[in-house]
Amino acid sequence: MPTMETEKSNTSRAEELKQLANEAFKGHKYSQAIDLYTQAIELNSENAVYWANRAFAHTKLEEYGSAIQDATKAIEIDSKYSKGYYRRGAAYLAMGKFKDALKDFQQVKKLCPNDPDATKKLKECEKAVMKLKFEEAISVPESQRRSVADFIDYHTVEVEPQYTGARIEGDVVTLDFVKKMLDDFKNQKNLHKRYAYQVVLQTREMLRALPSLVDIVVPEGKHFTVCGDVHGQFYDLLNIFELNGFPSEDNPYLFNGDFVDRGSFSLEVILTLFAFKCMCPSAIYLARGNHESKSMNKIYGFEGEVRSKLSETFVELFAEVFCCLPLAHVINGKVFVVHGGLFSVDGVKLSDIRTIDRFCEPPEEGLMCELLWSDPQPQPGRGPSKRGVGLSFGADITKRFLQENNLDLVVRSHEVKDEGYEIEHDGKLITVFSAPNYCDQMGNKGAFIRFEAPDMKPNVVTFSAVPHPDVKPMAYANNFLRMFS
Repeated sequence: MPTMETEKSNTSRAEELKQLANEAFKGHKYSQAIDLYTQAIELNSENAVYWANRAFAHTKLEEYGSAIQDATKAIEIDSKYSKGYYRRGAAYLAMGKFKDALKDFQQVKKLCPNDPDATKKLKECEKAVMKLKFEEAISVPESQRRSVADFIDYHTVEVEPQYTGARIEGDVVTLDFVKKMLDDFKNQKNLHKRYAYQVVLQTREMLRALPSLVDIVVPEGKHFTVCGDVHGQFYDLLNIFELNGFPSEDNPYLFNGDFVDRGSFSLEVILTLFAFKCMCPSAIYLARGNHESKSMNKIYGFEGEVRSKLSETFVELFAEVFCCLPLAHVINGKVFVVHGGLFSVDGVKLSDIRTIDRFCEPPEEGLMCELLWSDPQPQPGRGPSKRGVGLSFGADITKRFLQENNLDLVVRSHEVKDEGYEIEHDGKLITVFSAPNYCDQMGNKGAFIRFEAPDMKPNVVTFSAVPHPDVKPMAYANNFLRMFS
């Protein structure tokens, strides 16, 4: 049994570790903060503050499932600890679980009746839940819903004489148009709705015709570039093209999901990628990420940005087009590329992925959900997702999936990495993330991977963030979420 002296020593050391963790947190070193809070918890597991603080650090890394677990533990230790409910409510909110968040903020208000901040957040949460109920009440059943694209004829949209921006002559998107559009975007000028409709509708037609798993062939002597999350960081996307060249038939790219949200130039990013797709379909391949969905776009900024820069019709149109994005790609029969990761069951074949009916909002479980949401873990086997959606999978799961499908490598994105990439699972899995200094605060590098045929060995290129106009990340995000950013 520990002596009183030992307990006192442990408590004192735990407090020191908490202070070090707080400093790491202030320096945006959230993984380090989590490690230090964990050490403090190991010495004194009955301190609710440590659990709530670790929950906050998990939230910063978008590990909302872990944040909810830690905040719940803080509440179990001290049911009157308002910060436990506050942290859990914030994590539920970030996952779009407004009704669960509302219960926690009601509890915060009950514990802190005179706190103006608690009152404000509760009111915002109530508004979000009311809006959700209203949207559910007026929603049309899927079977009766007509495509918004059926009601749009871009030829009839008038272009005002005073418009001086990029124009598409006829029906063909050219490199000259794309370059002019990029220049306009750089100078924070919008593309005219007529041409935005044309680009998005033409992309929709191409994406609809693709299978859920797309095979890519890179001829011998040629190369191919894979990029990870861009998250609305348009000026960093331009830097990728500066470093590696524009997409073309001889310089093809795959952008592996999460093009939008968080960064406040998401519309510029998606129109750029779609315009290159229209210009030359084989120059650029696009995969769906977990942020190409209504629920994420509603919270993390894309919906608000599109509404602000274009219109409500475009909000609906993008939501439809995102449902057409393929879920995964295989390069030269050897490299499996997917936004999130692998599966909760063994024996999944590439043919199973090909047959997924992807033309819908992502479900909360099953193969499609796991492709978009899962993460690798260092331990073997499978574990719960730190995000609260999908799962975590070990090196043995990766190895078995590759063997059963005669593949060599998994490339995935979905997670910010300090160096822009990370090689895991005995070299069989690479995470690539292409949004440097993510959300203007993480201090990470970005990366992309170049493959050369025929050996298809991955060559990783890293890069740093470039300056952008003074529009903060999350500028268009859900009001409520901005209160926590």
